[in-house]
Amino acid sequence: MKITKNKVGAALIMIAVLAAAYIWGGGYARRVEPAPQTASVAEQGPVPPADVSPAEPAGEQATPGPTDASVPNQAETPVTPQETGSTQPKLNPPADGKQLTGEEKLALAAAAGGDKSSPGVQKGSEEYSEKQGMAIDPGTGKDKYQTAPVPEGKPVPVEPKNAVVGETAYTCTLSVECSTILDNIKNLDKDKKELVPEDGIIFPPTKVTFYEGESVFNVLQREMKRNKIHMEFVDVPIYNSAYIEGINNLYEFDCGELSGWMYTVNDWFPNYGCSRYQLKDGDVVKWLYTCDLGRDVGGYYAVGEP
Repeated sequence: MKITKNKVGAALIMIAVLAAAYIWGGGYARRVEPAPQTASVAEQGPVPPADVSPAEPAGEQATPGPTDASVPNQAETPVTPQETGSTQPKLNPPADGKQLTGEEKLALAAAAGGDKSSPGVQKGSEEYSEKQGMAIDPGTGKDKYQTAPVPEGKPVPVEPKNAVVGETAYTCTLSVECSTILDNIKNLDKDKKELVPEDGIIFPPTKVTFYEGESVFNVLQREMKRNKIHMEFVDVPIYNSAYIEGINNLYEFDCGELSGWMYTVNDWFPNYGCSRYQLKDGDVVKWLYTCDLGRDVGGYYAVGEP
């Protein structure tokens, strides 16, 4: 296209007119005013958080907003199963809330009993017990593990460290029951009611194998594990024996302050721990839950007797 003088002149006139209109309308003044620029920053600042420095208070407040709302949820999540874990074995503590040691539990039970043994409890014979190998302290009338003499015809305790387990296999009859709870169900920990069988039988009388030199404790521990029945015990050095705290998640004190587990062998309630009772072929072992320190099952030993 050919540019003529007339076209160039027309273009120059148009540019001059536009420039005059821009200056006359105040466009130049608006370009140098800071107000519009400041308002623009204020409107856009909160929108992109990346524009705000983390060191500034605004940045610190913006970040914790969602974080504060989520942290309590994270903290509450693990707490819930810990507080509602009712399947965990639980021991009801004394009124002061302190958990007793094994020695303290046995001492408390003895002190709470009374002064008269159950009718079936036989008086021990010091002469007989010493002939069987018990070392009786003349001052206390007991051996070094606080065991009184046993009745005539009954086996004396055998210390676990002295027991020699052989390969000869024998059989005994073992059973576990808690039928006394059925008569005292109102005293049972409400969380434990579903653990009590309708007939009170946890493990029916069953012939089981044991080996020469094994104790009542050895057999109970093995058979409960084999049959997937919960059992918990604690070693009590002062009595040199294991102390059975709970079977089938039923613990001492679950059905009153005088409740717990006892055992009999051939209908005799030994006056020493199950780790020290060495089994013989054909023995009949029963584990019984008492709600009255043995009175309700015929095995209560009064303090100082027999």
